[in-house]
Amino acid sequence: MASQSKTTQDFVPIKEIRDGVIVLKNGGMRSIILASSLNFALKSQDEQSSILIQFQNFLNSLDFSIQISIQSKKLDIRPYLALLEGRYKEQGTELMKIQVREYIEFIRTFVESTNIMSKSFFVVIPYDPPMMTISQNPLSRFLPKKKSGANNFDEQFQEYRSQLEQRASVVEQGLVRCGIRSAELGTEEVVELYYKLFNPGETEKPIQIT
Repeated sequence: MASQSKTTQDFVPIKEIRDGVIVLKNGGMRSIILASSLNFALKSQDEQSSILIQFQNFLNSLDFSIQISIQSKKLDIRPYLALLEGRYKEQGTELMKIQVREYIEFIRTFVESTNIMSKSFFVVIPYDPPMMTISQNPLSRFLPKKKSGANNFDEQFQEYRSQLEQRASVVEQGLVRCGIRSAELGTEEVVELYYKLFNPGETEKPIQIT
């Protein structure tokens, strides 16, 4: 008998993404925080020492594990060049058009000759809820249910999400003390992030911290 072929989705541990929360197939839940970068090298020695102490205190204060993920990819300059092309058409004098055109060519040549990378920093926060006694299948709480069990599922999800949000708040406060801005990703942003991970050749708009 020929073995049944598996799709790519079978190897992805994600069951669904709901209200910004990643629900894994094993019942675990994950939240993702986008963190800003910090130019440590430009800080004074006293500032560097202060940041290190704050970060050490932040890690020691956690009673749960976290995962720090760094996404590095080549900078896509095409959106910026398209913006400059629009500015070029708006110029009213020939001199300004020449200057904008020269600047566009400089940027294009510089990027082509230099490997410029952009980096994004993420903190993954886990929460593994206790098993629910609703059936022998631990995954069934994330499967479509009859109306009689829908309310129970929503209540438990919100309860566990509240626990996850508390952990996310602790992490965000710790990052602020280190001088790092952060923002918890919503559903669309999480979907976009995973789309980028599984489709590295696609060009997408980067996620921004507002």
